[in-house]
Amino acid sequence: METKAELVFIPSPGLGHVASAVEISKLILDTDERLCISLLIMKHPADFGVQPYLQSLPSHPRLHFVDISIDPKIATELLSNKDRFLYDFIDGHKSKVSEFVRNNITSTTRLAGFVLDMFCISMIDVANEFGVPSYIFFTSGTAFLALSLHFEALRNDEDATSKYDYSESNEELSILGFKNPYPAKILPRPAKSVTPSSILYFEGIRRFKETKGIIINTFAELEPFALQSLKDAKIAPPIYPIRPVVSSDDGNKKEETENIVKWLDEQPNSSVIFLCFGTLGSFEPDQVKEIAIALERSGHRFLWSLRRPPPKGKVEMPSNYDNSEEILPEGFLDRTKGVGKVVGWTPQVTVLSHPAVGGFVSHCGWNSTVESVCCGVPIAAWPLYAEQQMNAFLLVKELGLAVEIRMDYVKDFEGKNPVNIVSAEEIEGAIRKLMVDSEENEVRKRMKEMQEKSNIAMEEGGSSYTSLRLLIEDFISNIS
Repeated sequence: METKAELVFIPSPGLGHVASAVEISKLILDTDERLCISLLIMKHPADFGVQPYLQSLPSHPRLHFVDISIDPKIATELLSNKDRFLYDFIDGHKSKVSEFVRNNITSTTRLAGFVLDMFCISMIDVANEFGVPSYIFFTSGTAFLALSLHFEALRNDEDATSKYDYSESNEELSILGFKNPYPAKILPRPAKSVTPSSILYFEGIRRFKETKGIIINTFAELEPFALQSLKDAKIAPPIYPIRPVVSSDDGNKKEETENIVKWLDEQPNSSVIFLCFGTLGSFEPDQVKEIAIALERSGHRFLWSLRRPPPKGKVEMPSNYDNSEEILPEGFLDRTKGVGKVVGWTPQVTVLSHPAVGGFVSHCGWNSTVESVCCGVPIAAWPLYAEQQMNAFLLVKELGLAVEIRMDYVKDFEGKNPVNIVSAEEIEGAIRKLMVDSEENEVRKRMKEMQEKSNIAMEEGGSSYTSLRLLIEDFISNIS
């Protein structure tokens, strides 16, 4: 029997991170049959939809999912320290990873390396224990990698107590990976000020230099400036920009998917604005009403994924409304009947792939961004959290692939501050700008051009095709 090279993938416990790891794993395996992958799953106390997602996946002969969960009581106790939770949670799984490797690498496989999520850096210690290299799978874009390395270098150079406090700053900064001056007020939270959680984040970024390569869910033509900036700066290991294949995501919700697709089939090409805000995306009642008013006034057809927020203080996914009329303006569903459709959970890739969809009101999560580019659907940027404000800046100001709703919007998940309301006027204006149906719609034109570049990147000789094969040969070299 032929000896295969075994890769151990360790994603963070969030759905976006796990789904990205699955897609990149399938892409690698479908490219080279010499490889097999064990994808190790750590169960978050709130799950965030990971288990239903995994159960919906078809089997792959060389992709194995392994539950390495620790005692749920211990995991729940760790939640009491929000700053350290993710890092302590991942550290708590180290012995489980060691145990798996010791017990499961057989005579027919040879360990070729660990592929670690950007937050699972401490697992480098386990890879070192077995004498194999580590690679990072960076689930955001190259621009965020450049920004993270930029601020890690600043903090590493000198004592950073007050010098790097941008929490109330209106400065515009020169940051690695960006052509345009970057507004300090939309920096991702770790870069805004020195906090316990930001210290932990940049300690992880510092260890990127210990790895053999960084795999990024992007392609060279999408982020050429950021990639060249990192290459010139020589502060990162080799980078492999590999756009994963965007797959169908209807999972085990066939009926909901069929109903949505049936409605879309009845709409003209590029006529529907799609609103969806990711795994954790939801809004309070006052904001929902503003969105509804904007949609009705715009006159455009719409498909709206409307989700109920979790109870205040609860770490849970949003849920579907039993009856969306309870949250929408009186008579809204009757007045927009035939023009719009309000749903709960939505198969995002299936919707974005549909020819009826002409625009996407998005939180600008990186997975959603890549999916929108691959489907050629321009974006109205409404970021909520994490690095999404930076993604919005990249899309609007650097790449011209999106229009802005409100780039500096930040969702307060803890409910400590007054609710930040984006007005119907702001939302309506962005929708009208995005959905202009003429040659003057430069955003739509640029997004279609970028979609074509993404397709070419994966063809033989294309940038991602080449990068993927270089990466695979590097994996194989580890066992030769």
